Amino acid sequence: MFSLTVSHQGGQPLADQIVAGVKRQIDDRHLRPGTRLPSIRNFAATYDVSRSTVVEAYDRLVAMGYLQSRRGAGFYTTAQHPCATHPVPADHHKRNEQLVWLIRRLLEAEENVVLAGGPWLPNSWLDEGGIRQSLNVLARRNGAYLLEYGHPFGYLPLREHLALMLAGLGINAHAGQILLTQGTSQALELIIRYLLKPGDAALVDDPGYYNMFGNLRMQGIEMLAVPRNKDGPDVATLERLAAAHRPKVYFTQSVMQNPTGTDMSPHVAFGVLQAAERHDFTVVEDDIFSDLQILPTPRLATLDQLNRVIYARSFSKTLSGSLRVGLIACRRQIAEELADIKMLTSITTSQFTERLVYLMLVDGHYRKYLSRLHERLGEARLSVVGAFERMGMELLVEPAGGMFVWARLPHIEDSLALAEAARADGIMLAPGAVFRPHLARSPWMRFNVAVCEDTRVQRWLQRLTSGRAA
Repeated sequence: MFSLTVSHQGGQPLADQIVAGVKRQIDDRHLRPGTRLPSIRNFAATYDVSRSTVVEAYDRLVAMGYLQSRRGAGFYTTAQHPCATHPVPADHHKRNEQLVWLIRRLLEAEENVVLAGGPWLPNSWLDEGGIRQSLNVLARRNGAYLLEYGHPFGYLPLREHLALMLAGLGINAHAGQILLTQGTSQALELIIRYLLKPGDAALVDDPGYYNMFGNLRMQGIEMLAVPRNKDGPDVATLERLAAAHRPKVYFTQSVMQNPTGTDMSPHVAFGVLQAAERHDFTVVEDDIFSDLQILPTPRLATLDQLNRVIYARSFSKTLSGSLRVGLIACRRQIAEELADIKMLTSITTSQFTERLVYLMLVDGHYRKYLSRLHERLGEARLSVVGAFERMGMELLVEPAGGMFVWARLPHIEDSLALAEAARADGIMLAPGAVFRPHLARSPWMRFNVAVCEDTRVQRWLQRLTSGRAA
């Protein structure tokens, strides 16, 4: 007989509870193969949840191989227990199509489209002159670096300089613990290949980084959503999920989290590391926005010293999206194995771009540029936050740094429809659903303060909040 406990009091999302409960009953053989589950309507009425929550939970169980949907007949437990060797379900590809479509829209947006929720700084804010200057210096130097493949770990002087930069954050790592990558995206992909295999479980922030979610989905990884609060992840939910599913890894951002702009408090950071120790999982810390922080604060890697933490970052958000130089800092043995994967999948990274980034970092120009950028971002953030508050918009927090504000409009429960309406007016919003691991509905949106000073964005939002929009 089908029976489940769904709590409305705890911090764990209802869909997560349903998925875990049904999965546990199937694993424990309380539900035999071919058992018909309650209809979506009956389930929602019995357990006092919305139909959309049941749909999300059933869809995820289908994607995981625990249920099958029979047209016109409902949902049934599968005849065979899902295992790690099963291919990635078609539903994963369908969900990723939505993310690929969004990324394509961002990359191919016409000049007159305002990327109000975009993930990068406007070109006019970046240091094109500094890049040209360093390019000229590099071009005048003779050397085979223009012709040859680079070192498997990346350009040694850059790695040595990065070790000094990490020391400024309190992270002790030598050059042999640093692997250079083609940006943070490749760094995360290498880590996923190293730590996980299809069918494994991974903890992720909800909301969090959609591109990584797409990568995990493509690899057949079960994502366990950890709600993101104002002071970081919900540690109680993380503990429950870790105990129930034994995940191998937790992907998170401790500083200027994308999309919420929140920072992880020291208390929460210690809770995350204690949970990792208790439940034996690795923490992957994505610090891609590190250089946008004015006053450095301790990272998870600072507190852990690369024991259970693998640290990743890049320079694409501050230097250039075309200079794809990132890094992974970790234990030496892990770095060696990641370098092997890197060689098998991409041979090496570009020694030319690594040398270029090295020049920009060591000549003092980058530091001065960052100082100007911090000041400009601070002014924009203050202006946009003030405008949003005057409109009556709700902010999760007022970020202390970075470029993102996580906000919502009153009485709007699904920002996806709002984003479609904005697109017709030449404004591209970033609806909260795309930042959720399972693309669940959300009223929240990500706003880029470097773009949202544009009067077109503020006029459009003002019409909505004043009730004059259609």
